[in-house]
Amino acid sequence: MKTSQLPQTTRWLRRLTLAAALLAAQGAMAQFSMVPAPLCAQPVVSTHEAELAYRVDAARHLYACFPMRVYRGMLPPLLYGVMMVETELDAAGNVLHIAVVRKPAADEVAPWVLAMIRRAAPFPMPARLPGGTVRFTETFFVDKSGLFQVHSITEGQR
Repeated sequence: MKTSQLPQTTRWLRRLTLAAALLAAQGAMAQFSMVPAPLCAQPVVSTHEAELAYRVDAARHLYACFPMRVYRGMLPPLLYGVMMVETELDAAGNVLHIAVVRKPAADEVAPWVLAMIRRAAPFPMPARLPGGTVRFTETFFVDKSGLFQVHSITEGQR
């Protein structure tokens, strides 16, 4: 049936539903339009000798930098975005390179997560790791509200 043949109330409901969906999508995207200024203190020296253990230090640092963006408690069953990022840091904890390993379904999440990582630098210094540098992969779980958790220290999912 063509749109012109539908009753006027049905056409009006379709338009209203479409408008509501567009507004909801714009509202979710607004959560990812900016990264707040980080609140983290000067980084410490990491005492870990393995990349997997260092990853926990980096995650705690990220949480300390953006406490207002950390999802507290168990994550909801449906997430807005799941993203894997490989980060390479120098001996001072500065970001040398970031690569997206798994892109999130929501396009606006990737630049937001990458900006958070860059703004959180310097990370804890990987002094005990070989060469004083570190490369690690972290998974970010992002809620539609603009809050996140990372796999290394996640509280799980409902």
